[in-house]
Amino acid sequence: MEYIVSARKYRPATFDTVVGQRALTTTLLNAIRTNHLAHAYLFCGPRGVGKTTCARIFAKTINCLHPLENGEACQQCESCTSFDEGRSMNIHELDAASNNSVDDIRELIDQVRIPPQGGRYKVFIIDEVHMLSTAAFNAFLKTLEEPPHYVIFILATTEKHKILPTILSRCQVYDFARISLQSTVDHLGHVAEKEGVRAEAQALHLIAQKADGGMRDALSIFDQMASFTQGNITLEATLQNLNMLSADYYFRLVELLLRHKATEAMLLLDEVIGKGFDAGNFIAGLSTHLRNLLVARDAQSLPLLEVSDEDRPRYQQQAQQCPLPFIYNALQLCQQCDATYRQSRNKRLQVEITLIQLSQLDADDGTGSGLRPEKIIKPLFAALKEGGEATAPKAAENGAQPVSAPKAATTVQPHDAPTQQPTSAAASKPLRPRISLSNIAITATVSEPETTLTAAAQQATPPTTQQQPLTEDILRNAWATFLASLPENEQRNANRLRALQPQMLSTEGEFGIEVPNQLLLDELQQQRTRIEAHMRQSSGIPTLRMTLGLIPEDRRRVLTPAERLERMKEQSEGLRVLLQNTSMTII
Repeated sequence: MEYIVSARKYRPATFDTVVGQRALTTTLLNAIRTNHLAHAYLFCGPRGVGKTTCARIFAKTINCLHPLENGEACQQCESCTSFDEGRSMNIHELDAASNNSVDDIRELIDQVRIPPQGGRYKVFIIDEVHMLSTAAFNAFLKTLEEPPHYVIFILATTEKHKILPTILSRCQVYDFARISLQSTVDHLGHVAEKEGVRAEAQALHLIAQKADGGMRDALSIFDQMASFTQGNITLEATLQNLNMLSADYYFRLVELLLRHKATEAMLLLDEVIGKGFDAGNFIAGLSTHLRNLLVARDAQSLPLLEVSDEDRPRYQQQAQQCPLPFIYNALQLCQQCDATYRQSRNKRLQVEITLIQLSQLDADDGTGSGLRPEKIIKPLFAALKEGGEATAPKAAENGAQPVSAPKAATTVQPHDAPTQQPTSAAASKPLRPRISLSNIAITATVSEPETTLTAAAQQATPPTTQQQPLTEDILRNAWATFLASLPENEQRNANRLRALQPQMLSTEGEFGIEVPNQLLLDELQQQRTRIEAHMRQSSGIPTLRMTLGLIPEDRRRVLTPAERLERMKEQSEGLRVLLQNTSMTII
C-alpha cells in the first residue's frame, strides 16, 4: 500500500473539518447557502493554515449538484467525484510562482472564455499570486474586474503587502489566522489515534510550538517523530530530534537569578552550549519563559499561557516567587541582548554579560536595572549594642572591622555647655555615644586630659575647601567630556550638540547655550539634569548650572558680508582701529 504523508492524507475535504478557521469557513458557507458569491476572492495568511485547502473546498462545494442542508458538498455526485479523482474540467489551479509572465496570464484569459462543462461555475485558483510580475498583474486587471458570470477567481498568497492595490480593490479579502496551539495539539492527537501512534501530551505541545501556527508543518513534524520513535512519541525523543531545549533549564536559571547566583548561571549556559544549542536561541527561549511567568501571575491572563497541562502548575508556582519588577527588567534585558546578538563579535560574552546583569536585579523590590551596580548608601552604624558599643553589620559582612566606641566612654561636651546631672532613672542605664554624619562625636575615657580631646576633635573635623571659579577652559573641557561620553546610539544627537558652543555667564558656575530652534531646545530641557550632573563631575564645580535660550531672530538668518563685517566691528575694538587706519576695501 502506497504511503501518504499525514498532511495530504488528513487534508480537510469539507468546511466542517477545517481546523482553526471557524469564522472564515462560516462566512463562506453562508455565502454559498444564500447564493451571494463574489467573482474574485483573495485568501491571505501564513503558510500551512488552510488557504489552498479552503479554496479547493469552496470550488468543490459551489459546483456540487446536490448540496446538503448546511451548504456542504454531498461528496457523492458526479461533480464531487470528479474533483476528488482529479479529473474535473471546471476547476483549474495555477502556480503563479512558475507561471508569472504575461503569456501565462493571456493563456488563462483564453480559458476563461470557455464555459463550464457539467457544472455551474468555472473556478480558477491562483496560488502564490504575489509572484506575478507587474506586467502580468496589469494584463489580468480587466478580466479580474469583469469576468463572465460563470467564472470565479480565488487568489492565494502568503505576502499580502506585495499585491497591487488595484488587485485588492477587486477582491473580497479573507485573512487567515495562525492556528492556535491547543487546536493544533487536539488535531495531532486525533491523527495519532487514527494512525495508532502513542504520543505524550507534552511531546505534542512541543511539536505544535515548533510548527508556529502552521498545521501542515505540524503534521510533517509528527510524521518525522513517528518514524524516529517507531510509533511511540515521547518528550525526551522529541527534544532530541527537534533540537529543542527543555523547560527545566529555564526554571533552574530563573531560580539562580533570583538568588543572585551569577557564576552558577554562567555554568548553566556552558552546559546548554555544550549540548549544541545556540546562545541566541537560549536567550530567546528565556524571553519566552519570562513572558509565560508574567501571564501566569494573574488569573485573568492565565488563558494566554500556552503550555502543557503538566507544566502549567510549575509556571504558576515560580511566577509567585518572581516580583513583577524583576520580570519587567529581565524581559527588557533579554530583548536588548536579542536585538544586539547578531551584531556582536563575541556572542557568548554578550549572553554572559546579560546573565550577570540579570543576577544583579533585586529580587525583593525590583530596584535597579541590572545595567550597572546601584550606588545605595548604607548607614554607618546599623545598631548600637548595650553598654555603649556601636556596630556596623554590613561592614562586617564585607570583611571590614566594625566600628565600636571604647568602653566606659563619655560624650565630650563643649567648654561652654552646662553639665547636666542624670536623673535617678537615667543613672541606672549606661550612656551611649551620639553619632552624627555632619560632626562625628569623639569619645574617650574620663581620665584623658581635656586638651588632648580638643586636639583630636580638630583633627577629626574635615577642612573646608573653597570652590574654584569657572573659566572658559574648564567649561570647554567639561562640554567636550560630556559629548565624548555619549553612547553610539546617541551619535546623531552628539553631532547636533557639537555645533553648539556654551558661553560662560559668571565665574560662580553659570553658563548658557543658545539653540537655533524650539525642537532642540525641548530636547535639551529634557536632558538638563543629565548634562549638568556630568559637567559638574567633569569640572569639579558642584554649583554648575545651565541656562538655555533661543538664538535671536536677527542672528538666525544668513547675513551678508557687509553685515557680518559690521557685527565683527561691534564685537572687536581692534578691528575697528585697524579698519580706520587702513584704506583697504572689503568686498
